[in-house]
Amino acid sequence: MPKFVRWLAACVTFFTALPCSAQTPGPDWVKVGDAAWQSRDSQGEVVFNDRMWIFGGWFDSYKPAPRDVWSSADGKTWDLVLQPDDQNPGWGHSDLAFSLTFGGKMYFMGGWFNGRLPGHSSSNAVWSSTDGSAWEKVTEHAGWSPRIASAVAEFRGKMWVLGGLEDYYFGDDSNLKNDVWSSTDGKTWTLVTEHAGWSPRAYHQCAVLGDKLYVFGGGNYVPNYQALNDVWVTEDGEHWEQCTGAASWPGRIWFSSAVYRDRMWVLGGAHRVGDNWENLGDVWYSKNGRDWDELKSNVIWKERHEHSAYVHRDKLWIAGGHAKPLNNEIWSLELPSDFDR
Repeated sequence: MPKFVRWLAACVTFFTALPCSAQTPGPDWVKVGDAAWQSRDSQGEVVFNDRMWIFGGWFDSYKPAPRDVWSSADGKTWDLVLQPDDQNPGWGHSDLAFSLTFGGKMYFMGGWFNGRLPGHSSSNAVWSSTDGSAWEKVTEHAGWSPRIASAVAEFRGKMWVLGGLEDYYFGDDSNLKNDVWSSTDGKTWTLVTEHAGWSPRAYHQCAVLGDKLYVFGGGNYVPNYQALNDVWVTEDGEHWEQCTGAASWPGRIWFSSAVYRDRMWVLGGAHRVGDNWENLGDVWYSKNGRDWDELKSNVIWKERHEHSAYVHRDKLWIAGGHAKPLNNEIWSLELPSDFDR
Protein backbone atom coordinates (compact mmCIF):
# COMPACT_ATOMS: atom_id res chain seq x y z
CA MET A 1 0.00 0.00 0.00
CA PRO A 2 1.45 3.40 -0.94
CA LYS A 3 2.55 5.56 1.96
CA PHE A 4 -0.04 8.25 1.15
CA VAL A 5 -2.89 5.74 1.23
CA ARG A 6 -1.65 4.29 4.54
CA TRP A 7 -1.45 7.85 5.97
CA LEU A 8 -4.95 8.70 4.76
CA ALA A 9 -6.39 5.50 6.26
CA ALA A 10 -4.74 6.27 9.59
CA CYS A 11 -6.25 9.77 9.57
CA VAL A 12 -9.71 8.38 8.90
CA THR A 13 -9.34 5.90 11.76
CA PHE A 14 -8.14 8.60 14.13
CA PHE A 15 -10.89 11.14 13.42
CA THR A 16 -13.59 8.46 13.42
CA ALA A 17 -12.53 7.51 16.94
CA LEU A 18 -12.94 11.08 18.24
CA PRO A 19 -16.04 11.83 20.33
CA CYS A 20 -18.90 13.25 18.31
CA SER A 21 -19.29 16.99 18.90
CA ALA A 22 -22.91 17.16 17.70
CA GLN A 23 -25.32 18.19 20.42
CA THR A 24 -27.44 15.41 21.86
CA PRO A 25 -31.12 16.33 21.52
CA GLY A 26 -32.78 17.38 24.75
CA PRO A 27 -36.03 15.98 26.08
CA ASP A 28 -39.10 16.55 23.95
CA TRP A 29 -41.84 19.00 24.69
CA VAL A 30 -45.27 17.45 25.14
CA LYS A 31 -48.41 19.05 23.80
CA VAL A 32 -50.87 18.79 26.67
CA GLY A 33 -53.79 20.10 24.64
CA ASP A 34 -55.70 23.17 23.54
CA ALA A 35 -57.11 25.32 26.33
CA ALA A 36 -60.77 26.24 26.68
CA TRP A 37 -59.97 29.96 26.51
CA GLN A 38 -59.92 31.86 23.23
CA SER A 39 -56.56 32.07 21.47
CA ARG A 40 -54.59 35.16 22.51
CA ASP A 41 -51.25 36.68 23.35
CA SER A 42 -49.87 39.28 25.80
CA GLN A 43 -51.91 37.89 28.71
CA GLY A 44 -50.91 38.03 32.36
CA GLU A 45 -49.86 34.77 33.99
CA VAL A 46 -48.90 33.41 37.41
CA VAL A 47 -48.74 30.15 39.34
CA PHE A 48 -50.85 30.47 42.48
CA ASN A 49 -52.40 27.91 44.85
CA ASP A 50 -50.96 25.05 42.77
CA ARG A 51 -52.70 26.27 39.62
CA MET A 52 -51.67 28.10 36.47
CA TRP A 53 -53.59 31.31 35.78
CA ILE A 54 -54.10 33.66 32.83
CA PHE A 55 -55.62 37.15 32.87
CA GLY A 56 -56.84 39.08 29.83
CA GLY A 57 -54.45 39.57 26.92
CA TRP A 58 -54.86 40.63 23.29
CA PHE A 59 -57.16 39.51 20.46
CA ASP A 60 -56.94 42.38 17.99
CA SER A 61 -55.42 45.87 17.91
CA TYR A 62 -58.80 47.36 17.01
CA LYS A 63 -60.85 45.74 19.77
CA PRO A 64 -60.83 46.16 23.55
CA ALA A 65 -58.56 43.65 25.28
CA PRO A 66 -60.20 40.66 27.00
CA ARG A 67 -60.70 40.77 30.77
CA ASP A 68 -61.45 37.13 31.58
CA VAL A 69 -59.66 34.99 34.17
CA TRP A 70 -58.91 31.27 33.80
CA SER A 71 -57.00 28.70 35.87
CA SER A 72 -55.83 25.11 35.56
CA ALA A 73 -54.15 22.53 37.77
CA ASP A 74 -52.98 20.24 34.96
CA GLY A 75 -52.89 22.33 31.75
CA LYS A 76 -55.64 20.21 30.20
CA THR A 77 -58.74 21.39 32.02
CA TRP A 78 -59.15 25.16 32.32
CA ASP A 79 -61.83 26.68 34.52
CA LEU A 80 -63.39 30.04 33.76
CA VAL A 81 -62.94 31.83 37.07
CA LEU A 82 -64.34 35.16 35.98
CA GLN A 83 -66.33 36.31 32.98
CA PRO A 84 -66.13 40.07 33.39
CA ASP A 85 -68.94 42.57 33.37
CA ASP A 86 -68.66 46.34 33.47
CA GLN A 87 -67.53 46.33 37.08
CA ASN A 88 -65.70 43.10 37.75
CA PRO A 89 -62.81 42.99 37.24
CA GLY A 90 -62.40 46.73 37.10
CA TRP A 91 -59.09 46.46 35.29
CA GLY A 92 -59.41 47.09 31.57
CA HIS A 93 -55.76 47.61 30.68
CA SER A 94 -55.03 43.93 30.19
CA ASP A 95 -52.87 44.00 27.04
CA LEU A 96 -49.16 43.76 27.94
CA ALA A 97 -49.88 44.23 31.64
CA PHE A 98 -47.54 42.56 34.14
CA SER A 99 -48.37 40.07 36.87
CA LEU A 100 -46.82 38.23 39.80
CA THR A 101 -47.64 36.61 43.13
CA PHE A 102 -46.65 38.17 46.44
CA GLY A 103 -47.76 37.79 50.05
CA GLY A 104 -50.50 35.26 49.31
CA LYS A 105 -52.08 37.33 46.52
CA MET A 106 -52.02 37.62 42.76
CA TYR A 107 -51.14 41.07 41.41
CA PHE A 108 -52.02 42.54 38.01
CA MET A 109 -50.49 45.92 37.12
CA GLY A 110 -50.13 48.46 34.34
CA GLY A 111 -51.16 47.50 30.81
CA TRP A 112 -52.66 48.95 27.64
CA PHE A 113 -56.28 49.65 26.75
CA ASN A 114 -58.09 49.65 23.38
CA GLY A 115 -55.26 48.89 20.99
CA ARG A 116 -54.92 51.52 18.27
CA LEU A 117 -58.39 52.98 18.78
CA PRO A 118 -59.11 56.52 19.99
CA GLY A 119 -59.20 56.65 23.75
CA HIS A 120 -56.23 54.31 24.13
CA SER A 121 -54.19 54.60 27.30
CA SER A 122 -51.66 52.88 29.51
CA SER A 123 -52.14 52.36 33.23
CA ASN A 124 -50.27 52.47 36.51
CA ALA A 125 -53.08 50.94 38.55
CA VAL A 126 -52.35 47.94 40.78
CA TRP A 127 -54.95 45.23 41.41
CA SER A 128 -54.81 42.18 43.69
CA SER A 129 -56.86 39.03 44.24
CA THR A 130 -56.75 35.93 46.40
CA ASP A 131 -59.12 33.87 44.24
CA GLY A 132 -59.12 35.37 40.72
CA SER A 133 -62.79 36.24 41.00
CA ALA A 134 -62.83 39.26 43.32
CA TRP A 135 -60.27 41.97 42.55
CA GLU A 136 -59.27 44.84 44.81
CA LYS A 137 -57.81 48.05 43.43
CA VAL A 138 -54.73 48.51 45.58
CA THR A 139 -53.99 51.89 44.05
CA GLU A 140 -55.24 53.84 41.05
CA HIS A 141 -51.82 55.40 40.51
CA ALA A 142 -48.62 53.69 41.57
CA GLY A 143 -45.43 55.74 41.93
CA TRP A 144 -44.15 54.60 38.53
CA SER A 145 -45.65 56.24 35.44
CA PRO A 146 -48.39 54.48 33.40
CA ARG A 147 -46.74 51.81 31.27
CA ILE A 148 -46.76 48.44 29.57
CA ALA A 149 -44.37 45.52 29.11
CA SER A 150 -42.33 46.02 32.27
CA ALA A 151 -40.36 43.24 33.89
CA VAL A 152 -41.53 42.24 37.38
CA ALA A 153 -40.18 40.02 40.15
CA GLU A 154 -40.38 39.13 43.81
CA PHE A 155 -36.94 39.84 45.21
CA ARG A 156 -35.66 40.36 48.76
CA GLY A 157 -39.15 40.40 50.25
CA LYS A 158 -40.52 43.03 47.86
CA MET A 159 -42.27 43.39 44.53
CA TRP A 160 -40.18 44.97 41.80
CA VAL A 161 -41.10 46.79 38.57
CA LEU A 162 -38.27 47.38 36.11
CA GLY A 163 -38.41 49.56 33.00
CA GLY A 164 -41.17 49.37 30.41
CA LEU A 165 -42.87 51.64 27.90
CA GLU A 166 -45.34 54.46 28.51
CA ASP A 167 -47.00 54.61 25.07
CA TYR A 168 -47.34 51.51 22.91
CA TYR A 169 -47.99 52.48 19.28
CA PHE A 170 -47.69 56.23 19.49
CA GLY A 171 -44.65 57.01 21.64
CA ASP A 172 -40.99 57.65 20.97
CA ASP A 173 -37.68 56.83 22.65
CA SER A 174 -38.50 59.12 25.58
CA ASN A 175 -41.29 56.72 26.55
CA LEU A 176 -38.83 53.90 27.22
CA LYS A 177 -37.80 53.52 30.85
CA ASN A 178 -34.93 51.99 32.79
CA ASP A 179 -36.17 52.95 36.24
CA VAL A 180 -36.47 50.43 39.09
CA TRP A 181 -39.22 50.49 41.73
CA SER A 182 -39.99 48.29 44.76
CA SER A 183 -42.95 47.84 47.10
CA THR A 184 -43.96 45.69 50.05
CA ASP A 185 -47.71 46.19 49.61
CA GLY A 186 -48.41 47.23 45.99
CA LYS A 187 -49.71 50.62 47.13
CA THR A 188 -46.58 52.52 48.17
CA TRP A 189 -43.70 52.32 45.72
CA THR A 190 -40.09 53.39 46.28
CA LEU A 191 -37.88 54.58 43.43
CA VAL A 192 -34.71 52.51 43.84
CA THR A 193 -33.01 54.11 40.86
CA GLU A 194 -34.25 56.35 38.08
CA HIS A 195 -31.68 55.06 35.63
CA ALA A 196 -30.37 51.52 36.00
CA GLY A 197 -27.12 50.44 34.33
CA TRP A 198 -29.02 48.76 31.49
CA SER A 199 -30.46 50.89 28.67
CA PRO A 200 -34.15 51.92 28.61
CA ARG A 201 -36.29 49.09 27.25
CA ALA A 202 -39.59 47.22 27.20
CA TYR A 203 -40.63 43.65 26.34
CA HIS A 204 -37.67 42.41 28.39
CA GLN A 205 -37.60 39.82 31.17
CA CYS A 206 -36.07 39.45 34.61
CA ALA A 207 -35.31 36.49 36.84
CA VAL A 208 -34.25 35.85 40.42
CA LEU A 209 -31.56 33.21 40.82
CA GLY A 210 -29.05 32.70 43.64
CA ASP A 211 -30.09 35.82 45.60
CA LYS A 212 -29.48 37.96 42.53
CA LEU A 213 -31.83 39.75 40.16
CA TYR A 214 -31.15 39.53 36.42
CA VAL A 215 -32.51 41.62 33.54
CA PHE A 216 -32.11 40.50 29.93
CA GLY A 217 -33.23 41.12 26.36
CA GLY A 218 -36.10 43.28 25.20
CA GLY A 219 -35.89 46.61 23.41
CA ASN A 220 -38.60 48.44 21.47
CA TYR A 221 -41.21 47.81 18.78
CA VAL A 222 -42.12 51.20 17.24
CA PRO A 223 -41.15 53.74 16.13
CA ASN A 224 -37.51 52.75 16.59
CA TYR A 225 -37.13 48.98 16.60
CA GLN A 226 -34.49 47.44 18.86
CA ALA A 227 -33.91 43.85 19.95
CA LEU A 228 -31.30 43.31 22.64
CA ASN A 229 -29.51 40.26 24.03
CA ASP A 230 -27.50 41.79 26.87
CA VAL A 231 -27.76 40.47 30.45
CA TRP A 232 -27.40 42.46 33.69
CA VAL A 233 -27.32 41.47 37.36
CA THR A 234 -27.80 43.19 40.72
CA GLU A 235 -27.84 42.29 44.40
CA ASP A 236 -29.80 45.36 45.53
CA GLY A 237 -31.74 46.69 42.53
CA GLU A 238 -29.68 49.88 42.42
CA HIS A 239 -26.18 48.83 41.39
CA TRP A 240 -26.01 46.79 38.20
CA GLU A 241 -23.22 44.85 36.49
CA GLN A 242 -23.25 43.55 32.95
CA CYS A 243 -22.91 39.77 32.67
CA THR A 244 -22.60 39.95 28.90
CA GLY A 245 -23.26 42.50 26.19
CA ALA A 246 -24.27 39.77 23.75
CA ALA A 247 -25.66 36.46 24.97
CA SER A 248 -25.55 33.39 22.72
CA TRP A 249 -29.21 33.79 21.80
CA PRO A 250 -30.29 36.32 19.15
CA GLY A 251 -31.69 39.63 20.39
CA ARG A 252 -35.46 39.60 20.80
CA ILE A 253 -38.58 41.22 22.14
CA TRP A 254 -41.92 39.69 23.19
CA PHE A 255 -40.27 36.57 24.63
CA SER A 256 -40.98 34.66 27.84
CA SER A 257 -38.75 33.43 30.61
CA ALA A 258 -38.78 31.35 33.78
CA VAL A 259 -36.49 29.92 36.44
CA TYR A 260 -36.56 26.13 36.32
CA ARG A 261 -34.13 23.63 37.86
CA ASP A 262 -31.84 26.42 39.07
CA ARG A 263 -31.48 27.90 35.61
CA MET A 264 -32.84 30.95 33.85
CA TRP A 265 -34.70 30.16 30.64
CA VAL A 266 -35.34 32.22 27.50
CA LEU A 267 -38.25 30.97 25.42
CA GLY A 268 -39.20 32.12 21.93
CA GLY A 269 -40.08 35.71 21.09
CA ALA A 270 -39.67 37.71 17.88
CA HIS A 271 -37.21 39.89 16.03
CA ARG A 272 -37.12 41.72 12.74
CA VAL A 273 -35.15 40.41 9.79
CA GLY A 274 -34.99 43.11 7.15
CA ASP A 275 -38.54 44.33 6.67
CA ASN A 276 -40.10 41.13 8.02
CA TRP A 277 -40.98 40.01 11.53
CA GLU A 278 -39.75 36.54 12.43
CA ASN A 279 -41.04 34.48 15.32
CA LEU A 280 -38.52 32.49 17.34
CA GLY A 281 -38.92 28.97 18.66
CA ASP A 282 -35.60 28.45 20.41
CA VAL A 283 -34.98 27.59 24.08
CA TRP A 284 -31.90 28.72 26.05
CA TYR A 285 -30.77 28.34 29.65
CA SER A 286 -28.08 29.71 31.96
CA LYS A 287 -26.91 29.41 35.55
CA ASN A 288 -25.06 32.71 35.65
CA GLY A 289 -26.40 35.00 32.93
CA ARG A 290 -23.10 34.96 31.10
CA ASP A 291 -22.91 31.44 29.68
CA TRP A 292 -25.97 30.21 27.76
CA ASP A 293 -26.72 26.81 26.24
CA GLU A 294 -29.44 25.98 23.76
CA LEU A 295 -31.85 23.13 24.46
CA LYS A 296 -32.67 21.48 21.15
CA SER A 297 -35.60 19.09 21.22
CA ASN A 298 -36.92 16.91 18.41
CA VAL A 299 -40.49 17.83 19.37
CA ILE A 300 -41.24 21.43 20.28
CA TRP A 301 -43.94 24.06 19.91
CA LYS A 302 -44.24 26.22 16.81
CA GLU A 303 -42.30 29.52 16.84
CA ARG A 304 -44.24 32.22 18.69
CA HIS A 305 -44.18 35.43 20.70
CA GLU A 306 -45.98 36.91 23.72
CA HIS A 307 -46.84 33.49 25.14
CA SER A 308 -47.10 32.64 28.83
CA ALA A 309 -44.43 30.65 30.68
CA TYR A 310 -44.89 28.79 33.97
CA VAL A 311 -42.98 26.50 36.30
CA HIS A 312 -45.55 24.14 37.79
CA ARG A 313 -45.25 20.70 39.35
CA ASP A 314 -41.59 20.46 38.38
CA LYS A 315 -42.27 21.11 34.70
CA LEU A 316 -41.70 24.07 32.42
CA TRP A 317 -44.87 25.14 30.58
CA ILE A 318 -45.85 27.54 27.83
CA ALA A 319 -49.37 28.61 26.88
CA GLY A 320 -50.90 30.52 23.98
CA GLY A 321 -49.09 33.29 22.17
CA HIS A 322 -48.91 34.48 18.59
CA ALA A 323 -47.70 31.63 16.40
CA LYS A 324 -49.13 33.11 13.19
CA PRO A 325 -52.01 32.91 14.01
CA LEU A 326 -52.89 33.30 17.68
CA ASN A 327 -53.28 30.00 19.48
CA ASN A 328 -54.33 28.45 22.79
CA GLU A 329 -51.91 25.51 22.90
CA ILE A 330 -50.46 24.20 26.15
CA TRP A 331 -47.03 22.53 26.12
CA SER A 332 -44.86 21.17 28.92
CA LEU A 333 -41.26 20.04 29.36
CA GLU A 334 -39.87 17.85 32.13
CA LEU A 335 -36.11 17.62 32.51
CA PRO A 336 -34.51 14.37 33.69
CA SER A 337 -32.85 14.43 37.10
CA ASP A 338 -29.37 14.17 35.54
CA PHE A 339 -29.88 16.95 33.01
CA ASP A 340 -26.76 18.95 32.10
CA ARG A 341 -24.47 17.17 34.56
